[in-house]
Amino acid sequence: IDNQEITRLKPKALLLVRRQIGMIFQQFNLLSSKTVYENITLPLKFAQVSQRERHEKILSLLELTALKDKQHCYPAELSGGQRQRVAIARALAYDPKILLCDEATSALDPETTQNILQLLKDINQRFGLTILLITHEVDVVKTLCDRIALLDQGRLVEQADIVTFFTEPVS
Repeated sequence: IDNQEITRLKPKALLLVRRQIGMIFQQFNLLSSKTVYENITLPLKFAQVSQRERHEKILSLLELTALKDKQHCYPAELSGGQRQRVAIARALAYDPKILLCDEATSALDPETTQNILQLLKDINQRFGLTILLITHEVDVVKTLCDRIALLDQGRLVEQADIVTFFTEPVS
């Protein structure tokens, strides 16, 4: 990351790098006993960001993810797409350089998947944020990605821009 081999870093240095990485999971990983607002603010609390700064940041993230009217709701009161939007907002709370999405749309219906992909595309364009998307769904790749890497048994088999990958496959 940023030309730095992170697997060789000492724990303290690795922690600083990890703070620059947002993570979105397949199963949302929201705390059921916390509201939308509280779930999003969690990383900022751990980072000891002031309450005023947290509040401003959370309001902007609620606006970005179209969840302003849901900020006092609990995860059980939300649809799958809304839960994933909370997870996205939480992942963006600390202004990461990279956003890792591990099968972020596989638990969603097709229409909600398209909405989430559009949100991720907007985030990528608006903030210039690198998004690393892990998926088995080819349509998701075609919708969101500029470049693709194909892994097989944990080995890199092929990497290319999206057009070349599908029009002139190596493997």
